[in-house]
Amino acid sequence: QVQLVESGGGLVQPGGSLRLSCAASGSISSINVMAWYRQAPGNQRELVATITTHGTAEYTKSVKGRFTISRDNAKNTVDLQMNSLKAEDTAVYYCHALGLSWGQGTQVTVSS
Repeated sequence: QVQLVESGGGLVQPGGSLRLSCAASGSISSINVMAWYRQAPGNQRELVATITTHGTAEYTKSVKGRFTISRDNAKNTVDLQMNSLKAEDTAVYYCHALGLSWGQGTQVTVSS
């Protein structure tokens, strides 16, 4: 089973940007859907974005136009570019290989 490791989280001011990266221990080329989820304190884990093997991306309404998901099947990575960050984006962000495995999460804090 592929292991996933997220990186790139941190503290950023409102309006700033962060790029999260998810590195897989094995090939992701046969994994149809890769996703990013997030979970804020006291909230359920929510889907942020998905991307198919062929690069078709979908986003939850609250991040559309601000976040961009991408994948590199050759490097076995899935990235999430986050722009115009807001306080409500603060959460632990998780990488997920649909139906297979989860990463350990990376904290994103948006605060002045």
